Amino acid sequence: MVDSIRLYTDENVARAVVDGLRRRNIDVLTCQAAGMMGATDEEHLAFAMAQQRVIYSQDDDFLRLHAKGVAHAGIVYAHQRVPTSLIIRGLLLIHEVLKPEEMQNHVEFIS
Repeated sequence: MVDSIRLYTDENVARAVVDGLRRRNIDVLTCQAAGMMGATDEEHLAFAMAQQRVIYSQDDDFLRLHAKGVAHAGIVYAHQRVPTSLIIRGLLLIHEVLKPEEMQNHVEFIS
């Protein structure tokens, strides 16, 4: 079992967010590095769950999948207009405060 939240990002996440998190020693896997470019949202969720990673996205389709009851390791969502610095701070806070098991089938919002 993983003891701290590890993140997975889809193709909608800015490189600056990933770089900012990595500079702070957060384990982040991008869909590009995972070979998941062009995957469906369902495939992204399944991959993240298999890897025990919380997905961070700015794509609200993941919220719809959550509402339908699709199982996942956790979703963090921010609207497209949220500044990069706020996204990084929000993800850092989630990483520091929550455990992976608390994120199971749970959604956190950064706004």
